[in-house]
Amino acid sequence: MPRRQPPADLSALGLGTRLATAGREPRATARFVNPPVARASTILFPTLAALDAAIRAPDSGLYYGRRGTPGIWALEDALTSLEPGAAGTKLYPSGVAAISTALLAVLKAGDELLVTDSAYEPTRLFADQLLKPLGITTRYFDPRTCHITSDFTPETRAILLESPGSLTFEVHDLPAITATAKARGITTILDNTWATPLRLQPLALGVDISIQALTKYVGGHSDVMMGSATATAALWPRLCRAHYRLGMNVSPDDAALALRGLRTLGLRLDRHEASALAVARWLEAHPAVHSVLHPALPSHPDHALFTRDFSGATGLFAFVLKRGTRADLATFLDGLHHFGMGFSWGGYESLALPVDLAGCRSSTRTAFPGPLVRLSIGLEDAADLIADLEAGLTRYQAQFA
Repeated sequence: MPRRQPPADLSALGLGTRLATAGREPRATARFVNPPVARASTILFPTLAALDAAIRAPDSGLYYGRRGTPGIWALEDALTSLEPGAAGTKLYPSGVAAISTALLAVLKAGDELLVTDSAYEPTRLFADQLLKPLGITTRYFDPRTCHITSDFTPETRAILLESPGSLTFEVHDLPAITATAKARGITTILDNTWATPLRLQPLALGVDISIQALTKYVGGHSDVMMGSATATAALWPRLCRAHYRLGMNVSPDDAALALRGLRTLGLRLDRHEASALAVARWLEAHPAVHSVLHPALPSHPDHALFTRDFSGATGLFAFVLKRGTRADLATFLDGLHHFGMGFSWGGYESLALPVDLAGCRSSTRTAFPGPLVRLSIGLEDAADLIADLEAGLTRYQAQFA
């Protein structure tokens, strides 16, 4: 029966080598290049002594399907290897499940949670509709606040961050926020789905728990739902307890898809980044566009923070039109050929999504002269995407002539 081993220390290796190597320990792969998919609930023990040994140390090897199988452990270990300062990673059936479990791991009745006002909408719904009945208060703060001491109360126990925000792309001053929180014993949790650990390493900047929706860039093909939470040694035991008590688990087939996506993540992110910047720069110069919300552009108000903390960009950003309403967007969106209209991002296909901020902000107000459109730039040729957008914006402007 395979025994789980500590993941190999790959910190001295280059990023591409780590992506190709992590999670491929021989005990997990049985000499296959990829860990075999093991679908299991019941694990059989050959003797009573073996059963009793497993009961004493249920995470040391195969125990029960919900505790993991080699392919799931391989993905967890691979993700851990990408985060300097990480003690371990747990997997969840979605990104929001990872966020929810991390919050439940550190909060109890009477506590207060601070949440960035740019947070992912399902995060807000969990805080407002599920944490509140449990006696946990949530308050929202301006994502551009560097020192949030004034937002603290004696009950503040955790801060939930998202940088950049996935709708309006504000960038946090992470070292300032985490230092302030750490001095007061407050846990910091960051949704790092936009950047992935390849572009931002939150634990190295003081964050306690780093979240990803693996559904997006890690999966990379719009065919898997999964989330992850990676924690420091101080938070790791609490995260593990919450994970098991809530019965969190992922399909071994989905873990195999995510692990396969992870192997090519570096190459795909480079393409997403380059194409997105080409499209963003083109949009910035278009007469119908009021502004482009992309932190890698010098015009972005948080560009200095971005260049300080991030090693690069990815493929998600937004732009604001100079005039019009959401209804007017039909002439633009309905005729696009290379942009699908749907939720999520990070797949090989490009997406365009109209964004309505109503109900998505509590402590800040953002006024735009026209509609906000979020683009997820896929792996198509940037020139073809630009031509598609140019035709769409020509249609859009024609309705105001």
